[in-house]
This record gives sequence, C-alpha cells and structure tokens, in this order.
Amino acid sequence: MDKLLLMFQLQAELNESTNGPDWTSGITKNKKVINWRRCIYMECAEMIDSFSWKHWKNIDQEPDWDNLQIEVVDVWHFIISLAIENYAQTLRGTVDTLALNVAQLKSFEQINTSETAFATQDEIIAKVEELMRISLDKGDLKLEALFENFFDLVLMSGLNLETLYRLYVGKNILNQFRQDNGYKDGSYIKVWDGQEDNVVMKIIWEENSDIKPDMLYRELTKTYLAFTKN
Repeated sequence: MDKLLLMFQLQAELNESTNGPDWTSGITKNKKVINWRRCIYMECAEMIDSFSWKHWKNIDQEPDWDNLQIEVVDVWHFIISLAIENYAQTLRGTVDTLALNVAQLKSFEQINTSETAFATQDEIIAKVEELMRISLDKGDLKLEALFENFFDLVLMSGLNLETLYRLYVGKNILNQFRQDNGYKDGSYIKVWDGQEDNVVMKIIWEENSDIKPDMLYRELTKTYLAFTKN
C-alpha cells in the first residue's frame, strides 16, 4: 500500500509540474487537451514493438524484454494519471482514496510476490491488446478492469510490485529530469553516448540498489553533463 500510494503521489506531482495545477480538468496550463486514454493505447502499441510480431520482417529476432518492462512502466504512468483524473472528475475521492481502493484489488495482491517469469510473446500481446480495447472504449471508463489487466501484465512481463516500484520511481525521476532539461522545447538529448536515457536510468538503479530518488536525479545530472560537454 505504501509503495502504491507513493507512486500515485509522485505521478500527481509530476502532472502538476508538467501540465499545471488544474490538469485533472483535462486541460494543460497551455490550454492543450489531455487525452490519457490515447496515451495508453499509443504506448501499448510501442510495447508490442518489443516483439518481432511482423510476419514479414525480423522473424527470428528475440524479444526485447528490457524494453518491454520500460514500456510497461510508461503505460503505468498514464493509467495512474487517467485514474486520478477520473476520481477528481467523478468526485470519487482523493489520491489516497484511489490508492486504498486499488490496493484491495485481487490482482494487486498477486503482484506482491518474489517470483515472476515472462509469459509467451502471444500471451503478452493479447493482454496488451486487451488494455488497448479498454482504453479505446467510448463508454464509461472501466477503471477497475484497466487496473486488473495491467497488474496481470506486470506479472507476465517478469515484474512484481518491488520491481515495478523501482522502475516507476526511476522513470518518474527521469521524466522530471527531462522536463528540467529542455524536453518541451526540443533541446533535450534523449540518447546519451549511444544509449537511450531509459537504459542509463535502469543501469544506475541496478548498480545502486539502495539509491534514493534525489540521488538518482543527481546521478542523471552528472552523467548528462559529462555527455553533453564532450
């Protein structure tokens, strides 16, 4: 419950920093429409590209499991955002209420495990496409179903609550770092010395198992400055 609540709080803070204090109304501080559902299904499409699903191209290529996990975390950002927005607009409650309700879902209890294994490519793609169907539904948002299927995907992608939390916090800090270093105006450089910043962030986490979020930000800053000075 503590990890879940912290992730929701961090996402709310990032959205407010990026989009303004009224972001749950569906409009940014720059008067652009926010569409979290579209964010979800577009990110899901990128997730599918972790696999060699094209029958005419790279048919023997191995799945990119590391990229899959990063894309799962990216989708998680948008699902949290959509849920917070929905709770605000329907007056269902605060971020704390949302976290409490999600923590009671059976599928959330299942990801609190120490053992995980990758499912097959076809099983994962089918689950991802189910998330896309839910997000594309023009009717009332099936929020609980979205969470249930996402937590299924977490396990199928070789993740659990602890690894989801670590990668989420890492990506959240990276997203804030991007915003602070020119992501919106296009000056930010996403590939650092041949490695995408996602990968750099993941390596820093893996090499420093006890690293705190503020220290991760400082490590990203140090690495980025060293790269951009060359």
